Amino acid sequence: MKPGTKLKSAVCDTEVMVIRGSDVIVECGGAAMGEERPAAMAPVNTDFAAGTQIGKRYVDSAGTIELLCVKPGKGSLSIGGVALQTKDAKTLPSSD
Repeated sequence: MKPGTKLKSAVCDTEVMVIRGSDVIVECGGAAMGEERPAAMAPVNTDFAAGTQIGKRYVDSAGTIELLCVKPGKGSLSIGGVALQTKDAKTLPSSD
């Protein structure tokens, strides 16, 4: 995966853009994502049905993968069966 690549879910409407990545298979709703949406949608795995939110960045625990959600959906993002977390916003310094 190279930065700027758009990935589409095979189980819901979720679309993400790769901000930082490596050669891993990103999953949404328990199914692998691809650059093209399949003709027939598969069902969402209930273990990965927390959903995605537009504008949120999703990262792995090591911080090596970062994805930006550009279209929300019902499936949640994972890599190798491990769910990705939303990236926390950085706090700005006070302007005292």
